[in-house]
Amino acid sequence: MALLKKWIALLPAAALLTAAACNGGATVPSAAGGAAGSQLVPSSANVASPSDTTSILKKLTKTVVIGTTTDPTNGDTGGHSIAITQTDYGFKKGQLLVCNFADKSGAAGKGSTIDLFSPVKGSKPKTVVKDSRIEGCDGSAVSYGNAVYGAGMNGGVVAGYTSGGKFIKQYGSPLKAPFADVDAACPPNKPHCLYNAEYIFASDAKTGGLVSFSINYYGNPTPTQIAGGFAVNNKTGWSTLGPSGLAYTYAKDTIYIADGVDNTVVAFNHASELLVKDEIVVQKGGKTFKCKYPKTTCGKLVKAGSPLDAPEAMTVLPNGNLIVANTGNNALVELTPSGQVLDTKVIDKGKSPAIFGLAAAGTNDNNTVLFYTDINSNQLVELEQ
Repeated sequence: MALLKKWIALLPAAALLTAAACNGGATVPSAAGGAAGSQLVPSSANVASPSDTTSILKKLTKTVVIGTTTDPTNGDTGGHSIAITQTDYGFKKGQLLVCNFADKSGAAGKGSTIDLFSPVKGSKPKTVVKDSRIEGCDGSAVSYGNAVYGAGMNGGVVAGYTSGGKFIKQYGSPLKAPFADVDAACPPNKPHCLYNAEYIFASDAKTGGLVSFSINYYGNPTPTQIAGGFAVNNKTGWSTLGPSGLAYTYAKDTIYIADGVDNTVVAFNHASELLVKDEIVVQKGGKTFKCKYPKTTCGKLVKAGSPLDAPEAMTVLPNGNLIVANTGNNALVELTPSGQVLDTKVIDKGKSPAIFGLAAAGTNDNNTVLFYTDINSNQLVELEQ
């Protein structure tokens, strides 16, 4: 009943979207066919049990430098996020997209490029997007059709581009300072996913909100702040903290959010059913939630406090567990979805924040790899077993 009420509230927007589809209206591509490619696939696309307590982080003992994150066209630096391409449409499946937060002088919040890498040692970056709309680029989500969505903290929008870098559409209000974004889709190559909505979720460093919008002909196409109340610190550049580290798993239809101010990781269940304004409101302290439709979807505290230390990046492993990157001490923290700490690992011994991008790939515990960006060295790095 709660879900029905939400859809009734959205009928005008849904009707307009259907009309656009019937009349050939264009949207940012979200799904397309393509031959199977590399075995390097986003780990969020896997459905292994989240009860696995094997520490993957302990297995990752080999460090491989993929390449420099300095953009070859304008010198942008400061890789702030990593996304993994999901099909062979436009890109090759398993390639990496890195968003640059700083310009060539190192000025934080001035970068405006997204670069493409192959997941191999010595890969050279290729500029995919260079656009002032996404100034302060701190998010590089990629859809199942390999459309790229750059989040610009200073640009104030999330903008969509083709795999060739052509601008298609931008999404602004209620976004003010997009801080991270992630694609949330039921893979269209799965029969039961054929008519499911594909959403982009974006967090905000000014409002403490979480915004979503559909990018295909299903779901709610209007940017809506479906959650609010996350803490923000109102600082700028590398010191900015707020809701970030968005990680989605379709196996549980769950989105995880890192709260760098409160040092928490939280989960929102049935994420694709979050449709109306402030369905979930995070209460002060970041540990409890007020939910409009608790029988449909609500928030859950995964972990609070140590060893979390100003977390900003996060990814879902193939087994359903999480890796969180702290900016307070440049350590990785491995968690189960219930909050059990499996391991920690410091990967940069510098005193300044360095780890702002994180992504996992693989299909099981034995072939999982982890990619991260290090702004101290301006490198994209892979941890292997």
